[in-house]
Amino acid sequence: MMLNVESLPEFAFEVTATSDEKGVSGRCGRLTLPHATLETPVFMPVGTQATVKAMTPGELETIGFRLILGNTYHLHLRPGEDLLARAGGLHRFAGWDNALLTDSGGFQVFSLSGLRRIGEDGVQFASHIDGSKHLFTPESVMEIQQKIGADIIMAFDECPPYPCTVEYAQEANARTHRWAERCKVAWEQSGRRAAGGWKQAFFGIVQGSIYRELREQSAEHLIEMDFSGYAIGGLAVGENLDRRNAAITWCTDLLPQNKPRYLMGVGTPHDILDAVQRGVDMFDCVLPTRNARNGQVFTSRGVLNLRNAKYNEDFTPLDAHCSCRVCQRHTRAYVRHLFRTNEMLGARLTTYHNLSFYHHLMQDIRFSLREGTFHAFRTAFLQQYWNYEEEATEDEENENN
Repeated sequence: MMLNVESLPEFAFEVTATSDEKGVSGRCGRLTLPHATLETPVFMPVGTQATVKAMTPGELETIGFRLILGNTYHLHLRPGEDLLARAGGLHRFAGWDNALLTDSGGFQVFSLSGLRRIGEDGVQFASHIDGSKHLFTPESVMEIQQKIGADIIMAFDECPPYPCTVEYAQEANARTHRWAERCKVAWEQSGRRAAGGWKQAFFGIVQGSIYRELREQSAEHLIEMDFSGYAIGGLAVGENLDRRNAAITWCTDLLPQNKPRYLMGVGTPHDILDAVQRGVDMFDCVLPTRNARNGQVFTSRGVLNLRNAKYNEDFTPLDAHCSCRVCQRHTRAYVRHLFRTNEMLGARLTTYHNLSFYHHLMQDIRFSLREGTFHAFRTAFLQQYWNYEEEATEDEENENN
């Protein structure tokens, strides 16, 4: 059955509730995209290589997710944007009927360190897979994202390392802004449409490291360019929590009230609560899925490491306060057994639970913002979350059971 592209809605964002609590700038919103409409603040699971690891699209939908993230760098290397375009875009290729956001690949490219060279035209890099040479320019990154077909695409940016000098951050900012202008021209020339025909929203990325003047200059420059939404990049790269929160505040104080704000790659529960308090609407992070594959589960009482020997005969749910189907059916002892025996089901169950935890956390955040009780919710959540002290994990070879 052919998709009627003209029947798909275009991008829209509406603030539906704001907090009247002192010191809380958080808000609820409704984000309309061609393939889904969802409520914000929202968390996006990371689907790096056309999959959220260990999850099926149906399971993500069952949990309640309607927006996930794909990675431009990895999808360019495998399977390649041309194949994705021939398949009808990433939605059809992956069997995901809901919304997609693609990052620009900038963070991954700049993380390659010795494998890449930055120039005014773009970034030349060697594939981490086979060493093959590639060049990302603002124009090529936009073309790749157009062929992938995400609902939201990102401008190509330079993510400065931490720590870095103010001179380096200033140079990276200027290049990011020039690249953003070239990206916008390419977006306009594509008719603002994906290869599949639907309209694509386009977000700029605010950089500036931990320097207030640079963050504010970046935000002001991008605001003048009138993007669909704005991302805050270059954080969670080594700076402490106070510096991160300060940088977020500098940005959200300036970014438009009527457009979504996306904090890229930052996503512990504490981070999310702090950023929501400062007016951030969108989040992504690999923590719930990556940690799950290492036997770590997020609970209302803190993070548990199921490789710890003390769970060997713990016949309670992963989280007694969780209603997900993993907690309704399985015990800590059973899931620990799966990890000890290297059964793939262990990673699937912990991933399902962790994503459910994040989804329900966002639901609770939205409810508290609408009710004007966010401050009390945040305080109570963190008191319970940090009051739990997990013992050090015992290595399998040191266990006596």
